[in-house]
Amino acid sequence: MLTDMKSCAIAYSGGVDSTFLIKVAYDTLGENALAVTATSSTYPQRELADAKRFAQTIGIPHVIIHSEELDINEFSDNPSDRCYYCKKELFRKIQQIAKEHHLNTVLDGSNADDAFDFRPGAKARKELDIKSPLKDVGLTKQEIRDLSHTMQLESSEKPAFACLASRFPYGMKITKERLKQVEQAEEFLFSLGIQQCRVRYHNTIARIEVSPQDFQTILSHAQAIVKQLKHLGFTYVTLDLEGYRTGSLNEVLNK
Repeated sequence: MLTDMKSCAIAYSGGVDSTFLIKVAYDTLGENALAVTATSSTYPQRELADAKRFAQTIGIPHVIIHSEELDINEFSDNPSDRCYYCKKELFRKIQQIAKEHHLNTVLDGSNADDAFDFRPGAKARKELDIKSPLKDVGLTKQEIRDLSHTMQLESSEKPAFACLASRFPYGMKITKERLKQVEQAEEFLFSLGIQQCRVRYHNTIARIEVSPQDFQTILSHAQAIVKQLKHLGFTYVTLDLEGYRTGSLNEVLNK
């Protein structure tokens, strides 16, 4: 499929799926494949550093652009289809980059599992004719991890990540200050050795989601965590007993 495309620009976040995709695209198309990473307030600095390093390790040409979703009112107001406005802005910018580099196609890293999740960004992908080769050939997240492991990509073990906007209940205004507050809270939890975590923002309340096996780590550092998160501006610090799960703030949509 990639060979038939002849050239492409790839929306590259540094996650498991897009890292695998840029590796295969570069192996297939060489300099005719370009990775494009967009920075914004919703994209943590640690993820940007990882994306840069992975791209450099793989060897693919890499362009970093700025795409500030908070400038879009429909995004910052945080409706349930927030991701549609983000993806539409992002894909338009990558299409412009592709045009400037004389590349035929724009790709993203959506996989076959995404069809079973709430993904408003899929509408933007369809409208702008963005291709999703991993999804089109039926590769699941686990298969992509397995193939990445076989190819010795360190991303094979990387925890799942979603942009920082996913930490806010729908309808709550997203601001740079709130995003920074969440990012710094999660960075502190990462510093304790926790690999997978979310700090969900509920005004004065921080709701921490970690895997059940990390509950003891949270409890053993409870005093330090409370002190740090209160320093960042939260009044109350809670641990979600259901543990980490993707899209927990979508649970209200099911109701």
